[in-house]
Amino acid sequence: MASSTERAPAGQVFVGDVVLLKDPEKSDDLIIRRLAALEGYEMVSNDEKDEPFVLEKDQCWVLADNHALKPKEARDSRLFGPVPMTDILGRVIYSLRTAVDHGPVENSPVAMNQDAPILAVELDVEDMAKNNKT
Repeated sequence: MASSTERAPAGQVFVGDVVLLKDPEKSDDLIIRRLAALEGYEMVSNDEKDEPFVLEKDQCWVLADNHALKPKEARDSRLFGPVPMTDILGRVIYSLRTAVDHGPVENSPVAMNQDAPILAVELDVEDMAKNNKT
């Protein structure tokens, strides 16, 4: 994953990846969402009142993984609209919630293939769990 001062290089994130991005509503905050669509994708709403539209160059659509949440609760593109690709800082490859609730993040197949060697070599799960005793 890129550091907080870097941007994800173009082509390094794929539809289906979990990404870290600047919060479109609170520019000093970061959020984690799943990348659902990239430029050129046609976006069609379930609400017939909404007109379909196509994501423009360097735009993406992000969604919260909890689909039971309403858009305002999920705080994703259904609420704030398309996000500039430049706001994506990187792909999330591992989630550590507690010492017993952790593991690799389910990303796109391409990303999972790219991330496997990183996880195998650089990840010391026992050390992470020891340092996060919540």
